[in-house]
Amino acid sequence: MPQKPGKGDASLPDPSWRGLYLAGSLCALLFVILVLVPLALLAAAPRVPDQGAAVLEYIGAHRAVYLAQLVCFVGLAAPALVVFLALATALKQVDKSLAAIGALVGISSEVIALALGSSPQSLHGGLVLLADRYAAAGALERVTLGSAADALVAATNAVSWAGILTAVGILLLSVVMTRGLFHRAVAYIGIVTGALGIVSEAARPLIGPGYILYGLLLPAWFVMVGVKLFRLRT
Repeated sequence: MPQKPGKGDASLPDPSWRGLYLAGSLCALLFVILVLVPLALLAAAPRVPDQGAAVLEYIGAHRAVYLAQLVCFVGLAAPALVVFLALATALKQVDKSLAAIGALVGISSEVIALALGSSPQSLHGGLVLLADRYAAAGALERVTLGSAADALVAATNAVSWAGILTAVGILLLSVVMTRGLFHRAVAYIGIVTGALGIVSEAARPLIGPGYILYGLLLPAWFVMVGVKLFRLRT
């Protein structure tokens, strides 16, 4: 049910940013695709191990699948940058300060993710290089390469500050949504997603499969935001 116009209503965002709203909606769709593709690959191929030598052997046997997952999980940070910018621009008439802070946190998180190649599932570009050496190495060198892979896997599966900041950005922008422009249901889903994301990312090494709930809410939130941004383009 549409909200009644009132104080702080932002039903008429700045029309001069229509191009950005369209770009944001398309990038939200791309983000969801980049999430779904590796999930489909995970269902079609064996799960990536979490032990160094086993990961290197997995890459040797499933190189194309591993690279696709790596590119998708790391690459989704790029369209997320545009979504955060477009969303904050649309929300600036509701609360300029909080929208700007939410965008800054969200965009910063994606920049960090791209710079560090942040991704879950023991995915790391350096492991691909180690796997190539591992395939041609002797028994003694394989032990050394396996230890190096263990270190990279541990770093990849550790707490992700980029992931935590992404969740904080979603939480802040969703709080702004409760005051106008977006349906309150979308805003509350975003608040839950952001709050759950902070906990899930902070405790990722401990909760294991419990991370899945946040993993499902995150693309769902991007879908809802993308639909709204698409409507704002007109």
